[in-house]
Amino acid sequence: MNKDLTVGKPESVLWRFCMPLFGSIIFQQLYNIADSFVAGKFIGENALAAVGNSYEITLIFIAFAFGCNMGCSVVVSKLFGAKDYHKMKTAVYTACIFSAIVCAVLMLIGIAGSGALLHLIRTPDEVFADSKLYLDIYAWGLPFVFFYNIATGIFSALGDSKTPFYFLAVSSTANIAVDIWFVKAFQMGVAGVAWATFLCQGISCVLAMAVVFRRLAKIEGKEKAAIFDTQILMQIVEIAIPSTLQQSFISLGNIVIQSIINGFGAPVMAGYSAAVKLNNLVITSFTTLGNGISNYTAQNLGAKKLSRIKEGFRIGIKMVWMLSLPLFLLYFFGGSIVLKLFMDQPTELAMQTGINFLRILSPFYFVVSAKLVADGILRGAGMMSKFMIATFTDLILRVVLAFVFSKTALGATGIWCAWPIGWCVATVVSIWFYRKGPWQQAKSN
Repeated sequence: MNKDLTVGKPESVLWRFCMPLFGSIIFQQLYNIADSFVAGKFIGENALAAVGNSYEITLIFIAFAFGCNMGCSVVVSKLFGAKDYHKMKTAVYTACIFSAIVCAVLMLIGIAGSGALLHLIRTPDEVFADSKLYLDIYAWGLPFVFFYNIATGIFSALGDSKTPFYFLAVSSTANIAVDIWFVKAFQMGVAGVAWATFLCQGISCVLAMAVVFRRLAKIEGKEKAAIFDTQILMQIVEIAIPSTLQQSFISLGNIVIQSIINGFGAPVMAGYSAAVKLNNLVITSFTTLGNGISNYTAQNLGAKKLSRIKEGFRIGIKMVWMLSLPLFLLYFFGGSIVLKLFMDQPTELAMQTGINFLRILSPFYFVVSAKLVADGILRGAGMMSKFMIATFTDLILRVVLAFVFSKTALGATGIWCAWPIGWCVATVVSIWFYRKGPWQQAKSN
């Protein structure tokens, strides 16, 4: 059901909008970690390392899908908040055409260049074949990734966070079952993990897009909406490109870091692969809530209700800190327990690598979560240059310091120490930009 986020008490509105997002976070992460879980538990440590190694490259593809998602979502949110339903429909059609073109280009790169990308990050010989197999299959499923992201972006723009939750709950649960079925029953190895994801994403994508167009057909308009609009495309691109660059450069940074980690051998790779999936669960959780804040900001900006944006920041901080506390406690004190979900009979070095990673990063979840709330408001308000500055501050610090610290006596542990430094500095930058926004002068209702 569509929901207007510009009316009602901001705290109540955001909680009702974000509660399904909390549920979506859980199932989204089940989707993301299922492949590593099945590979590590039912195939072996090298399979886990291969999936984790490929995962860093797939994040680049996901970055483009995420950029299309945010470009569509923010523009549609503003038009929905302004009650301009005719242009809103045109924005959806334009976003779909734009996404299809971007997806086609990336498919060609992924299918033709997977081997070169894996060589670029110094993939060890013992995991190269499985890494390439996983990546090749993933590339063929990119249309499902793109259009599913477009669908969820539209749902969120219309204030509907429940429908994406339902799709994720079913598809992620099915993905785990099909993963295990293909690997255990058919002995398909890493290929089974990849094909299971392909199948479940495909079904979810088709159903989600069908619901989107059925929903749009019920929204009344004065006249038939145009299929494409260049001006709207520019508005989408203005949001999509910085969002894509943000995620892409983060992924490229992670690939550089992955290449540094690969030099420490398969056990460290496996420990990092398991731990970084757990860390990404947290970061994606914060990012998802930040995206919700973006939709809330864009709708209220379209309705010219700036005071609600300032209140939204305060409420968003409360939400992410409530999420940060249990995750910090779990990872810091119970890291060895959750890591065993991904590794069957891990080596001592692999386990210790994962534990060190989680203990160094988890205390700083309170910091990075505040940054991602501020980023969500900056993106929803279209302040993309400031958004990019904050993002690159974090990325550059993490990559440079990871390289420097890895050459010291700290070794691989030095790489993990780069994360908190980048987070802290970038959080200061993001919040400073947020405090310069036009909503600071708006009086609260």
